Amino acid sequence: MGGTGTAVVVGGGIGGLAAAIGLRRTGWEVTVVERASVLDDMGAGISLAANGLRALDGLGVGEAVREASRGQYSGGTRTPRGDWLTRMDGTVLERAVGSPIVGIPRATLHRLLRDALPGGALLIGSEASEIRRTGSGTVRVECGDTTLDADLVVAADGVRSTVRSHLFPDHPGPVYSGSTVLRAITERPVDLSTDFELTWGHGAEFGHIAFPDGRAEWHAVLGLPAGTRFADPSAELRRRFGRWHDPVPALLAATAPEAVLHHDVYELRTPLPSYTAGRIALLGDAAHAMTPNLGQGACQALEDAVTLAAALASGPTVEAALARYDAERRPRSQAVARAARQAGRMGHQLSHPVAVALRNRAMRLAPSGAATRAILRHHAWEPPRLNPSPAT
Repeated sequence: MGGTGTAVVVGGGIGGLAAAIGLRRTGWEVTVVERASVLDDMGAGISLAANGLRALDGLGVGEAVREASRGQYSGGTRTPRGDWLTRMDGTVLERAVGSPIVGIPRATLHRLLRDALPGGALLIGSEASEIRRTGSGTVRVECGDTTLDADLVVAADGVRSTVRSHLFPDHPGPVYSGSTVLRAITERPVDLSTDFELTWGHGAEFGHIAFPDGRAEWHAVLGLPAGTRFADPSAELRRRFGRWHDPVPALLAATAPEAVLHHDVYELRTPLPSYTAGRIALLGDAAHAMTPNLGQGACQALEDAVTLAAALASGPTVEAALARYDAERRPRSQAVARAARQAGRMGHQLSHPVAVALRNRAMRLAPSGAATRAILRHHAWEPPRLNPSPAT
């Protein structure tokens, strides 16, 4: 097929928008269907590592994302008293992989990705209720009163992917990771001495990401039963974290109570046997939902997007291209998911005092370059080259 055809992307999040951009750059006609009727860009902030930024470069939006981001040059991991367990040097990381980690509000990233698509490419308030093959070999997507026929369907419909459940009905689906996350963006700038921090307590974590305008995203991770909710989340956070080191109390104080989001973290603990079926490809959380402990969820979705576009551009058929996509993406993304799960076990999920003390001692005694080398395992990724179609 040589990289041309008609595609429907199910899901208008980061992965779905990125896939649409990549396909359009290589000559595909793309429609994104998003079930939300209002694009409120729920979510707080996000960190993007070098691999995610390189994928964005391949999609032609890397420069815009960098301009809207703040590099994470200083920070590290601390104890609730403020003692440093590890320090991060973003300059060293930048020399090694060409970029520091950057922080950006999710709403800004979503907007930049949408801006890279033509206005008519995104159908909001449109849920893909049925996907089936037609007699001609194409795929038909039913979206309410709208019917779309496509040579390719990309399922980027999240951790609770409806498309995935239809393709793999025997797969157990997402499971609760054991962690629940409360997060928000401060409503005003906060005086921060670092760009990024994680603090590990007993069965709890608090972290922040600084933004260019002085505001910050913060998150609090707790090991609680799924479905746990608080009548007053802000008061509960102050109770649990109010005596932790600065700037934790300041971040909470600078946050409007109604801005606090609360989500349980689900993951695909059982790996999928394939990311494709016929002319349907799974991408992002629909394929490999992982815990956020390595900050790689969005980066892996971006890798998926540029790899998928490159595979389809090289053909020779959609089926052959999807086989290549699966072979390239499934081993890496599932390995990153396993590593993220393991990182969580060594982080906020530790609650026994002896285990926490041993972990902290090991981190303090580790060679100064150990943390950087661990990061490089996931960040040092080079995207396939996308040759833009003359029509785009």
